[in-house]
Amino acid sequence: MEDIMTSNPVSVSLDTSATRVRSILRDEDFRCIPVLNGDHLEGLITRGNMLNISTTKSNIEARGIMKKPKVILTPEMNIFKAAYNILSAAEIQAPVVESNNNLNLVGIVSVVDILRGLKEEGAEPHKKTLGDIKTKNVVSCDYHDLISKVWNQMDESGYSGLPVLKNGKLIGIITRKDLIKARHISTGMETEHGKRSIKVEKVMKTPTLVGTDDMLVDEAANLMIVNDIGRLPVVKNPVFVKKEPNRSKESELVGIVSREDILGSYLS
Repeated sequence: MEDIMTSNPVSVSLDTSATRVRSILRDEDFRCIPVLNGDHLEGLITRGNMLNISTTKSNIEARGIMKKPKVILTPEMNIFKAAYNILSAAEIQAPVVESNNNLNLVGIVSVVDILRGLKEEGAEPHKKTLGDIKTKNVVSCDYHDLISKVWNQMDESGYSGLPVLKNGKLIGIITRKDLIKARHISTGMETEHGKRSIKVEKVMKTPTLVGTDDMLVDEAANLMIVNDIGRLPVVKNPVFVKKEPNRSKESELVGIVSREDILGSYLS
């Protein structure tokens, strides 16, 4: 585990303000931040946790936002065991502590870290193509939808990113990361008449990376590792951007794969 984890990750204390936590998540591009009491792990704060905090409660402290981690890893743990534990807990990252009896934080490991480690060890996926592992019923949004609607979709579905459609065609993707990094948008729970009335097209990323049914799982894993993305739309008839392989301006959405789907294909 020590070979793949990020040692001494950025953390906050129990009394760190929500405003400061939000700033770290936005500016440092982290998916979650450990909350410590001294060196002792107390909880984690994710992008999703922050998006549920209204701007009227910005004076709340980290202790009031954090959640207890669903899975905790130790440095000597086997990479496959760590992968199974993270997937079973439906998490994308897990803290690494000194031991089961000593919860002093020593690092953090993500699904992408584990994917990278498995590939470096020469592991090969048991399922070969995205067509074998894709989710066909995709939760998506329209480029004219309001941010308030999109956040509700993310909250209800549990997905941290949604493909964006225009006239039925995939043109981009929007993620919790985009919502937090868009400084002109409050990450609180304002009404549709407030700041969250801005439309998806102002925040989404386009053109987006895509895969096809016949793309190899191993190739998709490389795309996720290199670009640090959490999901890859599966499409047909893509109109690719010149000089940017795998990035499409417009395509027909036929499915989606997550980093967890990719990792799972290496384990079973």
